[in-house]
Amino acid sequence: MRAAHNRRLGSDVKISGSRAKSLPARLPGTTYAMATILDRKTLSWALYDWANSAFSTTVMAAFFPVFMKQYWGEGADPLVSTSRLGIANSIASLVLVVIGPVLGAIADRGGRRRTFLLCFAGLGFVMTGSMFFISRGAWPLAITAYVLAGIGFAGGNIFYDALLVDVADKGRRDLVSAFGFATGYLGGGILLALNVLMTVRPTAFGLANASVAVRVSFLTVAVWWALFSIPLFLFVKEPAVASGRSALGAVSAGFRQLGKTFRQLRKLRSVWIFLLGYWLYIDGVDTIMRMAVDFGMNLGFDPGSLITALLITQFIGFPAALAFGKIGERIGAKRGILIGLSVYCGVCIWGCAMSTIREFYVLAAVVGLVQGGVQALSRSLYSRLIPAGQAGEFFGFYNLLGKTAAVIGPVLMGWIGLLTGNPRYALVSLIVLFVLGAAILGLVDEESRGMDEK
Repeated sequence: MRAAHNRRLGSDVKISGSRAKSLPARLPGTTYAMATILDRKTLSWALYDWANSAFSTTVMAAFFPVFMKQYWGEGADPLVSTSRLGIANSIASLVLVVIGPVLGAIADRGGRRRTFLLCFAGLGFVMTGSMFFISRGAWPLAITAYVLAGIGFAGGNIFYDALLVDVADKGRRDLVSAFGFATGYLGGGILLALNVLMTVRPTAFGLANASVAVRVSFLTVAVWWALFSIPLFLFVKEPAVASGRSALGAVSAGFRQLGKTFRQLRKLRSVWIFLLGYWLYIDGVDTIMRMAVDFGMNLGFDPGSLITALLITQFIGFPAALAFGKIGERIGAKRGILIGLSVYCGVCIWGCAMSTIREFYVLAAVVGLVQGGVQALSRSLYSRLIPAGQAGEFFGFYNLLGKTAAVIGPVLMGWIGLLTGNPRYALVSLIVLFVLGAAILGLVDEESRGMDEK
């Protein structure tokens, strides 16, 4: 039985939906581990993931693609609308490719990670909120707001990730990184569930119809993002910079440092090997995230059921990411990632034989078990490999690869799908990315530390 049914947005737009201080230090196991990270600084840092994940779930994954086709782009051929969305995503990614490493270097040399994070986050939630005011058929304005919001979202993550080294020492990073991702899954899932409910029952929220509800959802994301970002800016502090620099001096020093980093990378064996393996396997992870709804629709599943599957992934991702943090703490981040990649291979094989929506739900649950864990442990492992004092700069490269991922995977799926005429075989093709990425990751020395390598 389908879990959700199509509804109309207004007249013609369719959418589907369905305290560490008080804890004793002797607490054993996971309880003790959680007690050690629930300090104010860690919670404040993690709340930013709770804040901005609302954009990736409600806007990027759920509402913007549908609204772009059926409201802002009304009357356009569906393929034209799809191409517009693809171009928008490509523009946002290209901007980050160009400016990401440079901004990271500038922030490191100037000690202004929080400042840059505030600027990008502000751009993101202001542009997201502006979508409420964009009228029907005004797709150029919608695309512009979406691109700028995407740049704010992805650019802010460079500096958010870089702050991990200031929030947690080396021994706690697996768990703290996982806690951040877990918090993001929970926060993004809660607001998405509320927004889906608003579109299904708009009158219960005092809204005229589902179309208005979607527009209001963009406002809720903006407010959510802004509100839950405040603790990070209040309670997460950066180490003082040794010598004061003007803004122009920070920019100049940043460019010099970027050139030095390119020269360093060829000497930092574990760093560049990790980045190569990460780029391959995260391409597979992101491809599954971005193509899951399209894949499900190709199998004939109801779009509302697919949104339900997205919610399943979000809520299972919360405890699962925490569990992976503990796994990384016990057996090492690299082994934890390899476990997650092996599960992804099983997902691809299972997807080839799947035939019912219930199986799709189970598949979504399995993805939720490993998706956040692979992301969290990748971030924490990388934070231990890079040179001290250059986190922003090196996380600029890290996020560059993450934001340019899902390049090989979609092309591979498309080519295999056309060649075989079967979308199921297209999904199996992603195993190549997971296997190659895992093999290269296996060459990384988990105990190495950037500047210690010769």
